[in-house]
Amino acid sequence: MTFSLVGMCRRTGMFGAAVTTSSINVGARCPWARAGVGAVLTQHRTDARLGPRGLNRLEAGATAAEAIASLTSDDPTIGWRQLAVVDGAGGTAWYHGDRIASIHAAAEGDGCCAIGNIIRTEGVPAAMVEAFGAAVDEHLAERLLLALEAGLAAGGEPKQVKSAALLVVDDQPFPLVDLRVELDRAPLAELRFLWEVYRPRMEVFVTRAVDPDRVPFPED
Repeated sequence: MTFSLVGMCRRTGMFGAAVTTSSINVGARCPWARAGVGAVLTQHRTDARLGPRGLNRLEAGATAAEAIASLTSDDPTIGWRQLAVVDGAGGTAWYHGDRIASIHAAAEGDGCCAIGNIIRTEGVPAAMVEAFGAAVDEHLAERLLLALEAGLAAGGEPKQVKSAALLVVDDQPFPLVDLRVELDRAPLAELRFLWEVYRPRMEVFVTRAVDPDRVPFPED
């Protein structure tokens, strides 16, 4: 009951992930990203421990495929899980556990990978990858959001989606973008509203942290 995408911006080196579902608290459980390292998605009977573990593998030098292989070995519960990874070079990999009984699928593009489970059609991830790839000049957060919107337009999941999250990291240890919507009737519309409000102020929040003397006072 979730569809999502990890991606890298080759222009800026940013990494990110976006996800939507009919469940709650998806932003705290499914998308993970680390500046200069990559991004990981973990979903379907989600084990949130797999996100940090995957990032640690990438930071240690593993490729996306190697990270997936490591995460899926010697784990008796892995059959319930669905994973997607993008590594520091933009390589991607995904995993579907053999206990996922619903319609599920994955698709890969340049620097991106989309996955979905309990979705209406197997074409949902492919539509997401196409939308992400068609907007290479946009900010990574915009591309990720466009991908979610394309996945919903391609059928989404049988239940009404209610929650969504958008995560992007740049060159700081904290996220550049970390926006979440919980239990909304139209979470992607609300997530777009939040992104459009946040986008003009995004760099100000970074400057406040790393060089507060440069922030005008009083702030507008």
